[in-house]
Amino acid sequence: MEILKAENLVKIYHDNGVPVNALQGINLTVSKGEFIVIAGPSGSGKTTLLNLLGALDKPTEGKIYFEGEDITQKEKKVLSKMRLHKLGFIFQAYNLIPVLTAIENIEFSMMLLGIPDNVRKGKALALMDELGIKELANKRPNEMSRGQQQRVAVARAIVNNPSLVLADEPTANLDSVTASHLLDMMEQMNSEKKITFIFSSRDKQVIDRAKRLIILKDGRIEN
Repeated sequence: MEILKAENLVKIYHDNGVPVNALQGINLTVSKGEFIVIAGPSGSGKTTLLNLLGALDKPTEGKIYFEGEDITQKEKKVLSKMRLHKLGFIFQAYNLIPVLTAIENIEFSMMLLGIPDNVRKGKALALMDELGIKELANKRPNEMSRGQQQRVAVARAIVNNPSLVLADEPTANLDSVTASHLLDMMEQMNSEKKITFIFSSRDKQVIDRAKRLIILKDGRIEN
């Protein structure tokens, strides 16, 4: 079953008035339940592509279909609602809210959806228990290791049962053992919950786990 489709995506940025072709005619179809890694050198367009697929940015040309619907020209409010309900994001910098505890960070998107406090807390605790991070519940980000922060970020990304999780260099700041544990966790979620994952990464550990590998170079798919 197709969950995501990109047709002839072009993204042009302007650097001091000079056009920069970040993506040049990307075509990509993603089926539900895939575990995809987009690899390539720095500046190849990996993050740009992920931002377009996650509706965080709009293409200069081309179309993106999510669950069969063209989202390319949707209003910001509609896209924001779609991201909240359907997508999960994991960033290299974690992006946890510093003043909130781990469980409050995980609950945050549920709060935006208007889910009652007791339901939020119960769901967040159950997920933390499942992911082996329940002991972090009342710790703030500055009281956690990088690996612990990233595990909380993963929990936050999947707590609303998204159809698709987009992970931008999620292991970049982690040691190899911590990265391996994190990847084990995400492989398990992919297998058991059928969540679709798309990574951007230059990390060999991540690339080796890919069930499908896409190579980007100079804004084009090579393979």
